[in-house]
Amino acid sequence: MTFSQFRPLDEKILIEYIKSTPALSDKIGNKFDDLKIKEVGDGNLNFVYIVVGSTGSFVVKQALPYVRLIGESWPMSKERAYFESLTLKKHGKLCPEHVPEVYHFDRTMSLTGMRYLEPPHIILRKGLVAGIEYPMLAEHISNYMARTLFHTSLIYRTTTEHKRDVAEYCANVELCRLTEQVVFSDPYRVSQHNRWTSPYLDRDAEAIREDNTLKLEAAELKSMFCERAQALIHGDLHTSSIMVTQDSTQVLDSEFAFVGPMGYDTGAFVGNLILAFYAQDGHANQENDRKKYKEWILKTIEETWVLFYKKFTALWDEHKNGHGEAYLPEIYNNPELQLLVQKKFMTDLLHDTLGFGAAKMIRRIVGVAHVEDFESIADAAKRAKCERQALEMAKLLVKERRKFQSISEVVTAIRQSQ
Repeated sequence: MTFSQFRPLDEKILIEYIKSTPALSDKIGNKFDDLKIKEVGDGNLNFVYIVVGSTGSFVVKQALPYVRLIGESWPMSKERAYFESLTLKKHGKLCPEHVPEVYHFDRTMSLTGMRYLEPPHIILRKGLVAGIEYPMLAEHISNYMARTLFHTSLIYRTTTEHKRDVAEYCANVELCRLTEQVVFSDPYRVSQHNRWTSPYLDRDAEAIREDNTLKLEAAELKSMFCERAQALIHGDLHTSSIMVTQDSTQVLDSEFAFVGPMGYDTGAFVGNLILAFYAQDGHANQENDRKKYKEWILKTIEETWVLFYKKFTALWDEHKNGHGEAYLPEIYNNPELQLLVQKKFMTDLLHDTLGFGAAKMIRRIVGVAHVEDFESIADAAKRAKCERQALEMAKLLVKERRKFQSISEVVTAIRQSQ
């Protein structure tokens, strides 16, 4: 069997592919008799196969030429697999302890072979639904965000290096357009793809479509998403793109990557933790009211931003006399001026984080793709109550994000909204 042109995988084709690919067959010692293969692609876009043998394991991910959630009626470029593999490698060099290793990439087959994150690794979102605390999460994810965002920005790089990445990642336009549609456009208009917990949230969805102030802010965020080439961002850094144990945090699924606004990554993570916070009442029961867990989520939100701020600015201080062209040392070598520049930059980034994070919260409640945090609440009335609280907070954060001067103020506002 040859693989000179694209073909969708099934188990039989996958085995033949592995046999013809030394980078993968070597990982299992070329032993095929005891292979266990399982398709686990529960996401919206791709096939994902776990391959486990007696002497090794890996994951194979294949991009399909359409949105898997919708079907062939919504075509989608397979080239996203190239950008995912490229970004995993780039981010992996910058933060190897939090990005799984890529073993193999095949552009024709839109196929990536990479490290299998064995149990007890689980998807972070599932851990949050289950009420599991992860004591290292804020430390690890702040490491990942600080290193990847700083080192791919103009604070660290020359404009020549930066523009080269901008030019290459512009070709990932279809995935960017998908985000533009589902995050910044569809929730604010009537769309066949939108859904929500009806009839409970019918009026809430209508109110979003009628809110001119909200739509003005959404337009500004969309403009920033489309136009601001700030750093090589993951582009989809929600809690289902992260796998965790008590002492490991691994970031996956970077097919939406492009050179865009830093706040879109930091916002995706923070916004999804806020969604998890509001979902907890729907998972509470007589044995566990989830109040302690809700406080842990708020603590994690605050710690993540505080640590990110500290690590990002520490990298900035370390490399202030380097090649970065955003703030040339002969202009910004005054310590007082350096502090002013950093404070303004990080305050603006906090506001971007809140805006983008809140926009992603809104789309997860009234848009096309929802989250397990809420969807796993069986009682529709209870689910809608949780979603409405999250929606109200999201609208407040989008409209009033510039009023917040610290993450602690944000956490206080969330706590007081209950």
